[in-house]
Amino acid sequence: MINKLRKIVKEFDFKSLFQNQVITNILTVGILTILVKFIGFYKESVVAANFGLSEILDTFLIASLVPGFIDTVFLGAFKNVFIPSYVAELKKGKEISSFQSTGFIVTCLVSLFFMLIAYLFTDFYLETFFKGHTEEYYLMIKRQFQFLLPCIFIWGLSSLLSGLLNIYGEFRYSSLGTVFVPISIITSLFLLRDLLGYLVLALGTLLGSIIGLLYFFLLCKRKNILKLSRPDFRSQNAKIMFSQIPAKVSSGFLTGMNGVVDQYFAAQLAIGSIAAINYGKKMPAFLIGILVIAITNVLLPYFSKLILDDRQKSFKMVFKMMKITFLGGTLFAVLGILFTDFFVELFYQRKEFTPRDTELVSIIQKIFLIYIPFTIAGMINVNFLTSINKNAFMAYVSLIALVINIVLDYILIQYYGILGIAICTTIVVIIKNIIMFAFTYKESKKKLLLKEY
Repeated sequence: MINKLRKIVKEFDFKSLFQNQVITNILTVGILTILVKFIGFYKESVVAANFGLSEILDTFLIASLVPGFIDTVFLGAFKNVFIPSYVAELKKGKEISSFQSTGFIVTCLVSLFFMLIAYLFTDFYLETFFKGHTEEYYLMIKRQFQFLLPCIFIWGLSSLLSGLLNIYGEFRYSSLGTVFVPISIITSLFLLRDLLGYLVLALGTLLGSIIGLLYFFLLCKRKNILKLSRPDFRSQNAKIMFSQIPAKVSSGFLTGMNGVVDQYFAAQLAIGSIAAINYGKKMPAFLIGILVIAITNVLLPYFSKLILDDRQKSFKMVFKMMKITFLGGTLFAVLGILFTDFFVELFYQRKEFTPRDTELVSIIQKIFLIYIPFTIAGMINVNFLTSINKNAFMAYVSLIALVINIVLDYILIQYYGILGIAICTTIVVIIKNIIMFAFTYKESKKKLLLKEY
């Protein structure tokens, strides 16, 4: 077995990868992201110390749900389809300022549209999903929401500017752009808590978002990346970009709904089931969260450039990277499963978190850790499929995965309770990534056959 693993490792051309700076960039972004994550973790501890499990924290989290969802699903989707089209425009040798202007105008319009939607549907959203609270409770949510609403527009512009930095290889600077919000919240809590009262978290988020936007803008100006001129909405790559947006948004929306479905079914079980699921995802989510930023920031621009230069080489590269990350993810999963009991007891078991809770969360976490290698390798595949504009296929797969998730959740909780939701999630993640891998493999063979013909 050991000899077989050695043979597999020897097959990987690590030297070539480092010479291309792909792995180096991923590691750099990963390390910086860990730093930002630790600052974020410290922010959470400061917030917990100030508010605990209070009404103020509940209302802030509810107020930030919709802006956060819009940022992740819709604004993030546009950034991901903008990058491959931008790279294609660069390859054509055309004046890139026109395409930049098109991207900024679309970002502003999309952000303003969703700001309006979020504002108009606030009352409906609160009355539908958070019934039975006092008028004061709803007022606290709405007042905080008023300060978080402009963040949608700010995050949209910041997302596009960070995407431009990634395209031009400025990964280190773009990775640090998210640090300003937690720092701003920490500073606001220490200095302005008494003055701002329950609005301190919302205002700290808004202030940090503004500082982050200024950081991205000034950095792009300093690096001479910003080049704006009259937009051209009819260029070939602009049309390709617009055609990919609905599919990418649909894919992100359907993927995000899996978590909502899991929480819905967990809410039907014993009190504490939702918390148990969330605690069980902490260890897998920490690693995946770091790699999502590192891999997406680095590989999407990289694949977008490589696919235009050498399509066959790009397929070989993505399969090689998937093998490496799957092997590393498997190692992490095994170690995580072995030490899960220890870590859950170390970090959570105190006061209201009992040994019985530790046992339940440990089992759930072990089940979730099984999908780690599939998720990590799958992230590379998702970025590759995005770079070759296969977003429609990923949307169909996400829809299939959501349907399977609903059906399996309903069936498995009848037999395994809360553990059934964890089992279902793991099965769905594995099936989804296997389907996408099979599609990518089929695409690679199709291109090779066409070339031979």
